[in-house]
Amino acid sequence: MLSRRLFAVCGLAVAGGFSFAAPAAAEKWDMPLAYPASNYHSETAAKFAELVKQKTGGKIEIVTHPNGSLFKGDEIFRAVRTGQAPIGERLMSAIGNEGPIFEIDSVPFLATSFAASKKLHKAAAAETDKVMASKGVKLLYAVAWPPQGLYSKKPIASGADMKGVKFRAYSPATAKIAEMLGAVATKIEAAEVTQAFSTGVVESMISSGSTGYDAKLWESTKYWYDVQAWLPKNMVFINLDVWNKLDEPTKKAVTEAAAEAEAIGWAKAEELSGYYKKELAAKGMSIEAPTAQLKADFEKVGAQMVQEWSAKAGDGGKAAIEAFKKM
Repeated sequence: MLSRRLFAVCGLAVAGGFSFAAPAAAEKWDMPLAYPASNYHSETAAKFAELVKQKTGGKIEIVTHPNGSLFKGDEIFRAVRTGQAPIGERLMSAIGNEGPIFEIDSVPFLATSFAASKKLHKAAAAETDKVMASKGVKLLYAVAWPPQGLYSKKPIASGADMKGVKFRAYSPATAKIAEMLGAVATKIEAAEVTQAFSTGVVESMISSGSTGYDAKLWESTKYWYDVQAWLPKNMVFINLDVWNKLDEPTKKAVTEAAAEAEAIGWAKAEELSGYYKKELAAKGMSIEAPTAQLKADFEKVGAQMVQEWSAKAGDGGKAAIEAFKKM
């Protein structure tokens, strides 16, 4: 009797246009990251994922995969372009071969402070968006690393001291610096830095205090010179086909989440900049200002690289530099 009544009620509900369908499941996006979960870039990505879920009402759920666990750092851009992952994060200058505009923030001594880096980011935005669209991806947000310093197992007083040194290169720009200084470039991703230094595969690199802290370089490396060469950025980007399939309210929600995450990330980068240097010193590393000769040698390399970069960057790159100079 009860089953007949239940059947009758269900029949009336259908006839009356009511539905008992379960809520739609969230759309899941796997997001590969190159850096450890404890790194502030990865923490910012996790916050972004949280904001997206909140602002889309649970419609989009992003699962972050730090430390190259889903795709290695040098595989992430291609993975997102080809749709193997819908969204990801990559160091912009590491994909300089995809377009010169991605290297603009790693041209030595062009923008050497957080304020200058923000201006450069804004000045390059139009060209960056144009090039990324041509690659089938869309930039959502970008966050700077602290100013870059020189790590070395031995004292470095001048550019000449870099000759023959095994140098970690993680981008075309860093490989070029190694070449100009006579160092021997070796491509090493972030997740491999600790092992590379501890085993002697590399003896030096230009990177932030954050990288050295994450990699515990005080266990194998003695010196960090605060040359403040540039402030590279990590970018979070989405496959363009995935983006274009989103409805307008969802696009708006993701865009708002990205803007909030970007602001959080930049604030954290500035906060941690001094902290990392203090921690490296506390762990036994020698934190030093560059000698006048080393600074002059790096500035000479930087001046030549600005010229070379401008020559290959075309009108879009030149326009970005001019806009930056006027800010």
